[in-house]
Formats: sequence, structure tokens, C-alpha cells
Amino acid sequence: MTYEIPAQLPIIRLKTERRHNHPWIFQKMIEKTPDKPRNGSLVDVTNPDGTWVGRGIYNGHSRIALRILTEKPEELLNEDFFRTRIGTAINLRRDILKLDSVTNAYRLVHSEGDNLSGLVVDRFNEMLVVEYFSSGMYRLRPLIEKILLEHFPDAPIYFYAEEHVQKQESTDIRSPKPPAPMTIYEHGLKFKAAPGSKHKTGFFVDQRENRKYLAELTRSIPSARVLDICCNSGGFGIYAKTLGRAAEVTGLDLDEGVIALAQENAALNDANIRYVQVDLFHWLREAIEKKEQFDVVILDPSKQTRTKEEVPRALKKYEDMNRLAMQVVKPGGILLSCSCTGLIAEHEYLDRVRRAAFQAGRQAQIFKLSGAGPDHPFMAHVAEGRYLKAVWARIL
Repeated sequence: MTYEIPAQLPIIRLKTERRHNHPWIFQKMIEKTPDKPRNGSLVDVTNPDGTWVGRGIYNGHSRIALRILTEKPEELLNEDFFRTRIGTAINLRRDILKLDSVTNAYRLVHSEGDNLSGLVVDRFNEMLVVEYFSSGMYRLRPLIEKILLEHFPDAPIYFYAEEHVQKQESTDIRSPKPPAPMTIYEHGLKFKAAPGSKHKTGFFVDQRENRKYLAELTRSIPSARVLDICCNSGGFGIYAKTLGRAAEVTGLDLDEGVIALAQENAALNDANIRYVQVDLFHWLREAIEKKEQFDVVILDPSKQTRTKEEVPRALKKYEDMNRLAMQVVKPGGILLSCSCTGLIAEHEYLDRVRRAAFQAGRQAQIFKLSGAGPDHPFMAHVAEGRYLKAVWARIL
């Protein structure tokens, strides 16, 4: 697959004057044209009066019709542009954050957070995993891979796009065969990452700093009992058992595959953890009836919705999960409650935590709010980039 960047870009005209700097422009905001560019094309964008607005990626089939990449007229969308943008993103992780001293698994490019809307790149040991959210970025795949290999020579590259993204972008991205799970490390612990699995790009690197802080809190509690709800591949529970020196850790998840991966990760770190494949609602209701209680409870469910229409339902489900989780926390114990649903704002999630506490007959004393690690930066003008909410509370 090759895609030559044209010297003269097609022009897309907006219906009304652009008065914001968010990189997304929706379909309803652009003028229809009979000779519209091909899906995924690089284009120039103008206001109704013809004044230049910016350059970016066009997709006539997507709700997000335009992804603006630059608002500087002198900045051409050529090879040097993408080399500079990708290089700047990698510099943040390697030279400023110095993540190589902590882990060999982190996010290299974070879409809008690195001014590369539609492109995500994660590093897992020697492998680079590229996730495409834009058909235009996928058309640039040869160039993107060329630039990545300049920074990571001989690195194997695996690429993919989730099925719902391909439908939204009206594109067909046929990934190669997923690689075998590989071992990565962070803060001295080992984990298996599985690129090509249905859980992001293979491992939840965004929770790295939260896992470490959770271990520090657990270590301050003598003989701590820990419950890891929606444990996925075991990250929080393994940190709690090893670095946190918890006396007992139980992990719950409905997914048989991730339970198996969690058990493998626990064995890699000589961590004796009990894993249960179960629906969290069923297990928690039984635990409440038995008056089971834990010193530390982690609630980190998967994304609850991808559409605005389903946000009310998602908020209700978060409320229900938190209500049950709070009832198995010892008085004075700690609850870490997370949401990775980007369509739900932090204040909305905090309100559901408040409601859950009231319904559970408990008080939630929030002492820390956090989010994704620094390798997942977000731009001040793109609120959607701050997708992960982590609420740290003492339950009284």
C-alpha cells in the first residue's frame, strides 16, 4: 500500500465560520460538494468566505468529517511534518518522562494529545502496536511505519483498528495475524501483553502510576485484604500483593481469557492470588449477604458506552457497581473507583460516586483524583483526551 501526498490538496468549505480550535469538525458543519475527495484524503479547509482555516484529514463517511492537523499556513502535510510530530511525541516519553528507566511498555503517540488525531502507537518490549482511528492515518501507514522504524530500528510492527472504528470510518483495515503474547515489565514487575486481543492494544499501560500508588497505600495497611473487581490481566491485584505486601488478594472478572492471563501474570511474579470468573453483580451481592469486607477495593470496569445516547444507561451502571463495591469496603477502608468512558466527564462520574455512597449508607471521603499516566497527555482544548477518571476514596 502506498499513498503519495499531493502537492495541491483538495479544498473543503465549512458552512459557518470556525470559531474554535478543537481538531474535530463534524459532518453537519461542512458544505456538500459533488466532487468530494476520497475517504481519508488530506485536505485544506476554508471558512464560507474562502479564508483558510487549516489542513487535515477528510472523511465524507464519518461523523467526524475533518480532523485538523495544523492551523499554520506554512506547515505542509508532508513527510517532514509527520516526522516532526512523531519525533516530538517520542521525545516526551523517552527524553522528558524517561519512561525507559521504569518500563518497556508505554504509549508513544496519543492521538489528539500529540496533535496526531486518529493515530495511537504503543510500545510493548521490542514491538510497536499501531491503532488506527482514522482512515486517513491508515492511508499514511507506510510513512508512519517508516518514521517509527527510524526511532526503533528493526522493531516488529503490528497494526489494527477496532471493528466499530472501521464501521465509523467506512474503511477495511485487515490486520496481520496477532503476535504471540510477550513479556513486558514495569516498576520491577512482569506482565504478559497480548496485542490483537479485544482489550485495547494488549495491556492497560494508562494505569501504571495508579497501580504503583495503590501498592503504596496497601503497604500502609497491616495484613490488608484486597478485592480487585474487573481485574482484567491482574495489574492492580499483582501490585497490591507484591509491592503492596497484601495478605490476601481476590480478583474478579467475567472474561475467561483475561482470568487465564491474570493467573499467568500472577505466576510470573510469584504472587498467590485467588481469581474468580464471575459476574461482579452476583458475586458482590453474595459477599454483602455474607458480610464480607476488604481493606482495599479496586473497581476498574471496561468502557461502558461509545455513544452519547447510551450515556444515561452507563451512568446508572457505574452507580450500581459503586454502590455494591462500597458495601464490601471495611469502615475506613479504601476504594479506587475508575471509569475509562471518555463520553462521561469527571464531574458526572463524581456525582454517581456520591449517589452510590448515599444509597449504600456510607460516606466517600475523596482524597485524590487522578487519571491516565503522563504518556497519555491531553490538550487543554480537547477535553475528550482526559478519558480516564480514577477516584480515590476512604469509605466511612
